[in-house]
Amino acid sequence: CEMAASSLLLLLLPWLATALHSPPGCKIRVTSKGLDLVKQEGLRFVEQELENITVSDLHGKEGQFHYNISQVKVSDLQLPFSDLHFQPQQHLVFNIDNASISLHFRRQLLYWFFYDIGSINASADGVHIHTMLRLSKDESGRLKISNITCNASISRMHAGFSGTLRKIYEFLSAFIITGMRYLLSQQICPALNHASLVLLNSVLDTVPVRNYVDDHIGIDYSLLRDPAVSMDTLDLDFKGMFFYRGKENQELENHAVEPVIKETERMVYVAFSEYFFDSAMHSYFQAGVLAIELEGEKVPKDLEVLLRATFFGTIFMLSPAVADAPLRLVLQVSAPPRCVIKPSGTSVSVSAFLNISLVPPGQPAVQLSSMAMETKLSAKVFLQGKALRVQLDLRRFRIYSKQSALESLALFSLQAPLKTLLQLTIMPIINERTKKGVQIPLPEGMDFTKEVVTNHAGFLTVGADLHFSKGLREVIEKYRPAPTAPAHPTPQ
Repeated sequence: CEMAASSLLLLLLPWLATALHSPPGCKIRVTSKGLDLVKQEGLRFVEQELENITVSDLHGKEGQFHYNISQVKVSDLQLPFSDLHFQPQQHLVFNIDNASISLHFRRQLLYWFFYDIGSINASADGVHIHTMLRLSKDESGRLKISNITCNASISRMHAGFSGTLRKIYEFLSAFIITGMRYLLSQQICPALNHASLVLLNSVLDTVPVRNYVDDHIGIDYSLLRDPAVSMDTLDLDFKGMFFYRGKENQELENHAVEPVIKETERMVYVAFSEYFFDSAMHSYFQAGVLAIELEGEKVPKDLEVLLRATFFGTIFMLSPAVADAPLRLVLQVSAPPRCVIKPSGTSVSVSAFLNISLVPPGQPAVQLSSMAMETKLSAKVFLQGKALRVQLDLRRFRIYSKQSALESLALFSLQAPLKTLLQLTIMPIINERTKKGVQIPLPEGMDFTKEVVTNHAGFLTVGADLHFSKGLREVIEKYRPAPTAPAHPTPQ
């Protein structure tokens, strides 16, 4: 029995591994080149955070000397050597070496009956900061900085004293500088902890995870697993599934090929599998919006004349009141369209039916024909800003009767006019609906540039560079929560 159980477990292991590793519908890779751009913007942000460091007052007594250092402010910051790089498995490492921090503070000294007040300029040199940010998926499937480790040290510090009691300050400088050096070094890491776990995470909160695309469908961009970090790349696997808003909890099983990104030349790569597009079309089909109706004057005049001539025999047998009634054309998709991505291009296969009827006023419609349609559309996928857009064009078109082969032969004359109807009337309506596109999961303030789309077997990739349309500080200030007033007034 034990041997049989072991054998069964071995057989099930590959299936269990596949089940646990759900293939992503959308995948994003950030390369070292992209990280270099992030470093430039991040360094400006770190400078701003360190410039806002608040250092506690320093006071003490040495014999008859009483000193007080207050109103400490950072007056200048120099970060000549910095580095941001990936570290497997889930980390970003940010280092600052040999930085200098200039301080300006107020001095007070009491010695017997002598009282001195003024200001002091000090400088902390050889500042070294080492931080490691751990990236992970939170409960909602959003990318977060879940932990930070930080170490900061100051190699040396000196202060310039002036005034009538300059000699006394120089005597006390060892005590003052040592205290200031300690207080300053103790403030660096808490400032960076807050900047990472609170402020930078507020920027990551702007990445869309599960939101609505329009009145009919939404999209789920939740992460399937923690990010995978190598020495040169950061890979993020998103579900990339559209859903019908009437059944938001319904899952569409993913049987598509998993996107594989091998390139590292551009700053970022975004890959979409056939599942990404299929789920969108399946959701629209569920919503019942893949249908178009043309009636009366909306039917092109040339097509109306041809249709009446084609079905002349049927119309002739009807009463004059019905025979002269307006035409109605109802085009409705009969099954969820399917997307096929090949290295040669992307296409969409659509099966539909076309009902042609006469609609006399105040009377039931009289059906003239119900024909099946099979079309193949070529799809041009492109990225603009952060919106993924699709433009469709009719490539192949075929109609046939669902009743008999003889009727299918009679409908052959309608092939070209109906194709023209689709190209000139229906396709512009569809492309207008897809014009808005869908947002790619990037934080606010970050956009794509120089996009290049490449097709593969079962998926396509978009290679692009990045640029910041808004600074980190601007995005943070926009989404910073308003301070709440205390429930009870606090004593002064």
